[in-house]
Amino acid sequence: MKEMNWENNSNNPVQTLTNGDSEKISTSRFSSLLASKDRDYLLSSSEAEAEADQVKISDLEGRVIGLYFSANWYPPCRNFNQVLVDVYDQLKSNGSNFEIVFVSSDEDLDAFNNYRKSMPWLSIPFSDLETKKALNRKFEVEGIPCLIILQPEDNKDGATFYDGVELIYRYGVEAFPFTKEKLEELQREERMRHETQTLKNLLTNPDRDYILGQPITRKVQVDSLIDKTIGLYFSAQWCLPGVTFTPRLISIYQKIKQTLEEKGGEDFDIVFVSNDRDQSSFDTYFGSMPWLALPFGDPSIKSLAKYFDVQGIPCLIIIGPDGKTVTKQGRNLINLYQENAYPFTDAKVELLEKEMEEAAKSFPKSEYHAGHRHELTLVSEGTGGGPFICCDCDEQGSGWAYQCLECGYEVHPKCVRAVAPGSTEGS
Repeated sequence: MKEMNWENNSNNPVQTLTNGDSEKISTSRFSSLLASKDRDYLLSSSEAEAEADQVKISDLEGRVIGLYFSANWYPPCRNFNQVLVDVYDQLKSNGSNFEIVFVSSDEDLDAFNNYRKSMPWLSIPFSDLETKKALNRKFEVEGIPCLIILQPEDNKDGATFYDGVELIYRYGVEAFPFTKEKLEELQREERMRHETQTLKNLLTNPDRDYILGQPITRKVQVDSLIDKTIGLYFSAQWCLPGVTFTPRLISIYQKIKQTLEEKGGEDFDIVFVSNDRDQSSFDTYFGSMPWLALPFGDPSIKSLAKYFDVQGIPCLIIIGPDGKTVTKQGRNLINLYQENAYPFTDAKVELLEKEMEEAAKSFPKSEYHAGHRHELTLVSEGTGGGPFICCDCDEQGSGWAYQCLECGYEVHPKCVRAVAPGSTEGS
């Protein structure tokens, strides 16, 4: 579970601006941030820019403001946008003093207008390039989507939170009003939930005490999974990385099951947590899997995604026999260590890392790979390496890698197909 950090550190995801390093956030502050010499208003509703009503910036007095940096062309922005719309609508229906101002990174006016059709909040006009640039510089926006939360008053408890996207994904409407006290309260509650976590309270609800087996009509009691190691597999048929990873996971799953069956005693299973868009897609995708699943559209699916802070799929969460979370990095561990990753505990990962360190001593210091024209150099986290996406299998990696020092191409050592210099097939 990732802790929020309240220290004023530019490397932290959530930062606090105090009186010593920021101007007072007030009506005049909002005006200095959002207005230009020719404009003291924002665009309202989702109408095209030329037809939109104008809202005076002074009307934002006393409100909590979210500056929303986003663009229609980037899929993660579109994905987050719908989540943010749902939270915004709930807060507005509750009478909350919350407002969002869209700061566009769209490529042209048509894209801006089309994107705004999905937005019930305010926007800076697309034509005001200088204000948008100034806001990006002011808040050091390095990636989108980005949601900067500004409090209406600047006092010792006031704060500017830089990672509103994570707060929305993690807590939804419960994060409002985004004060330090509120978020610390949510963290305490979250810690308590994790400390008292059981498999039964994760996978059941008052109306359902079972999950689906194979065939899909078979119901499996959640109680039968207690004392097993369980993987919660978040994926969807429309997700290409998920469709690519699933066959690999099936193969590893079957190998783990076979090994445990031969040893006797322990057991392992996976529960598919679907993000499919319709029942038919779910039926087809789940039909290709040898494990269990939550019913399509079950309310537990959204609550689990929020509880485990799942921001991208595919994702594999490992739950231990005691019902507690072992790791959220199951996918990465499967890619790195295959069936040897089981039971995914810190002790097992530490052992595997030591074995990899020992094995790396015999790796060639450099290789030519069939999929790349340049020489690749063996690197580790201590010698210029780090987390990466393998350019050969498109999966996550960390620790040792073969890296092209000319262009940054990286592959897992296990993915290298060694060839003689000049014999490469790729570019």
